[in-house]
Amino acid sequence: MEMKRRDFLKMAAIAAAGSTYLAGYAAQEPEERFDPLNEKGIHPVLGKDHPYIFIDSCMQIWPDAQFHKAHRHGVTSYAVTAWDPHDTLAEALESLMFWHLIARKYPDLSIAFAVEDIKNAKKNKKATLLLVSQCGDFIDTKLHRIEAFYRLGLRMLIPAYSLSNRICGGCLDRTDQGLTSFGQLVVDECNRIGLLLDCSHLGKRSSLEIIERSQLPAVFSHSCTKALADNPRNIDDVQIKACAKKNGVIGLSPWGPMTLKTGKTQRPTIDDFIDHIDYVAQLLGSTANIGVGTDMSLGTYPDHVYNPWGEPAYKDVTGTYNKYITSNVRSPRRMVDGFSNYAEVLNFIEKLEKRGYSENDILKILGGNYIRVFSQVWK
Repeated sequence: MEMKRRDFLKMAAIAAAGSTYLAGYAAQEPEERFDPLNEKGIHPVLGKDHPYIFIDSCMQIWPDAQFHKAHRHGVTSYAVTAWDPHDTLAEALESLMFWHLIARKYPDLSIAFAVEDIKNAKKNKKATLLLVSQCGDFIDTKLHRIEAFYRLGLRMLIPAYSLSNRICGGCLDRTDQGLTSFGQLVVDECNRIGLLLDCSHLGKRSSLEIIERSQLPAVFSHSCTKALADNPRNIDDVQIKACAKKNGVIGLSPWGPMTLKTGKTQRPTIDDFIDHIDYVAQLLGSTANIGVGTDMSLGTYPDHVYNPWGEPAYKDVTGTYNKYITSNVRSPRRMVDGFSNYAEVLNFIEKLEKRGYSENDILKILGGNYIRVFSQVWK
């Protein structure tokens, strides 16, 4: 199965109209038959919600997602990857507008245009979709596209998706080219209109130059600490401190390959994930700059598409995990044990309490810090 988000649009309109079946995707099981080992991105429904605003700063949604239950998983705002990273302008626009259709069809979901939308969703036991682009390729050389997409609901932008482009360098390329001259204009334009800059997937030099140039806070939406897990997708102490100095947020991720500690070969646990939180809290002296970006999916994650002509020798993110734990991109084992579905946010909260984090710390980690940054950046 090879599925891109633009193919998703052709199929998911059926789901939005109320169908329970999509060609190529079996209908999902009701939650009372929830299987914790399911590979369909099904999450349990919480019988009772927790009191916190939970903003997941990175996740994906696929065609067979149970949209009508998305507000019952304990998540207040899903920062959804709104289109494939390297989509063209036309493809990105089609995908972005689809989320407006979803919000229209499902009354318990709405687009997050402003902080109040997120707060109101929590108050009314609903959820929001926070629209994110994981790459700036759709911009091409046309800065006005940034404002156009912001007006349509885009609220967070990763300038380059792991590979270098005309804006900046990616974390998996062999060079660390930094922010380009055009990239400087992109940063300035994002600041002008209020689009939040996200430095996950960027090379170290690019992330530091973006944070330095930006007049507003920037974030890392889904990364872990290189000190504990030496993975090319993770960030080091210099990046963490730079982000915090500008009042940004480091969204730590329970995605297995980034959480797996250096030298380990067993599936990481929720305690290993919280070790990353401990590390950042101790490095910075507080929890004021910590968030969570799970990288989970609602719906069935598709197979990766590989180029039959050969792939460049990019840095390896998942090799160790694939070898010793699982290479199945749909397996719950790709997430840490104890936080592999959204309902286990309750387990996460309990574990944080046992580690000595206060109610106020947990409030900030789950969403309060992002609320602060959104309030500072969005216009």
